[in-house]
Amino acid sequence: MGLEELADVPGTYFNPQTEVLVVVDDSASIDQEVFNMEAYEGAEWVRISDEVPVDEERRDRLLEQFQTHYHAGSGGSVSETALEQGDDELDADEDGQDPGRED
Repeated sequence: MGLEELADVPGTYFNPQTEVLVVVDDSASIDQEVFNMEAYEGAEWVRISDEVPVDEERRDRLLEQFQTHYHAGSGGSVSETALEQGDDELDADEDGQDPGRED
């Protein structure tokens, strides 16, 4: 999901390449007359504050839950292509020809 797309959907997003966490919250409302000022005319984004209004404990719990649910080796970490390709080999607990047998 790209930055343009995630900005339209409320939620918490993490970029693993840059290690940046983005929180999209559309519940806040600001008087639109403020943005009619020349300094902000035509701006897509305006920095409101240097402070990060996020509960750090809640953030850490969300990241931990995500890591626990999508740890390396889980089905969530397997690419869609790998899942589509399937597994033609039989696992040890699957029925099939015994090793070394030529039928």
